[in-house]
Amino acid sequence: MSNFIQKYNIPGPRYTSYPTVPYWDEACFTVDSYKETLVRSFNESNASEGISLYIHLPFCESLCTFCACHKRITKKHAVEGPYIDAVIKEWNMYLELLGSKPRIREIHLGGGTPTFFSTENLTRLLRAIFDTSEIAPDHEFSFEGHPNNTRREHLETLYELGFRRVSFGVQDYDPMVQKAIHRIQPYENVFNVTDASRKIGYHSISHDLIFGLPFQTWKSMETTIKRTISLKPDRLAFYSYAHVPWIKGVGQRGYDENDLPSGEEKRALYENGKKLLEELGYVEIGMDHFALPTDELYQSMLNKKLHRNFMGYTSSSTQLMIGLGVSAISDSWYAFAQNEKVIEDYYARLEKNELPLYRGHILDQEDLVIRRHILNLMCLQSTRWDQPEQQFPELPQVIERLREMETDGLINILPNGIDITEEGRTFSRNICMAFDLRMLREQPGTRIFSMTV
Repeated sequence: MSNFIQKYNIPGPRYTSYPTVPYWDEACFTVDSYKETLVRSFNESNASEGISLYIHLPFCESLCTFCACHKRITKKHAVEGPYIDAVIKEWNMYLELLGSKPRIREIHLGGGTPTFFSTENLTRLLRAIFDTSEIAPDHEFSFEGHPNNTRREHLETLYELGFRRVSFGVQDYDPMVQKAIHRIQPYENVFNVTDASRKIGYHSISHDLIFGLPFQTWKSMETTIKRTISLKPDRLAFYSYAHVPWIKGVGQRGYDENDLPSGEEKRALYENGKKLLEELGYVEIGMDHFALPTDELYQSMLNKKLHRNFMGYTSSSTQLMIGLGVSAISDSWYAFAQNEKVIEDYYARLEKNELPLYRGHILDQEDLVIRRHILNLMCLQSTRWDQPEQQFPELPQVIERLREMETDGLINILPNGIDITEEGRTFSRNICMAFDLRMLREQPGTRIFSMTV
């Protein structure tokens, strides 16, 4: 395995979408064409599966230097009210566009730090959505909570509003690592919010861990995993640290490159971490994710209903996802559209009664076929092309690119498709890259992706 990790650990996308954001054809994107795909997707799916909402809440009280998310650092909570007003206005613009009441299947509150906001403002935002929608009986509502500022009041209020899933960012418990990433977070805080969530009734509690952080060693990672397991979260995200300091505003210049684990050390963190998680009862779900056999995500994997979108892996699948808030991305299946990334620009567009979009991509027929194959590989660990609508002209070249991976035992190439082997699951991103025609036709001149492992 270690030899393969060394061989295949190259820069590559995480494939929460296809095409990936750097390969969106922004020149051919128009707001009107995006609106057409949005209404089309809504009409095709709302009555049956419903729609998903991703709401980006960007404020944080302090900067975590490992974070590549869009955020605004402030301790001034007066920013909450105007932002909630803006998101509600954006939602009302979508309601007018859709023309009928949406059926909400999934909501995820991300950030930033959603629990930066008061329970009063979170309630006001969600009530504005609920009062104009139908809530699906099998809905799945989730939010990201910071262990340092998620109060019991947050947990109780969101539970009363229908939330049953919560994710807490842990990253690492080692004091040196925490200091380097500016995330001082005692174990006691994580214990308290996890214990409170369980007692209140949340049925899926997730912890996020990151390997490859500055000053991280296997000894510290092993301690972090064992302390995490002692709390027995239902799900675990075991992410590779994406070191992308070249992206403006990500705040990843708080330490030197030499402070990061070497390639060999990072590979050991992953291999040992995965082995320990599996020994302690967790099952690998797709890429970067683990779950207990009792969790819904594991059941979705068994039933081949696992889905992946900009929110990561989810057990519910909707054709239409609307992104609300600064930098949020909407996905109509036929198109992607991203909101303005600067809060002032987001406000200015809304004041003009415009959807606050600044870029996007309309998928052509080839994109739609490739997107389905990549989604199958990321969620089902296999894909097929036995039907004409599953094929595309460059399929023979894709198969040739996969031959070496078959020789290495990462995949099995069948007459009408491929299956990823157990050993190949680690290299799902590399396997998907063989299908990524847009990237292959236009190789980046500079590094734009994090490493695949």
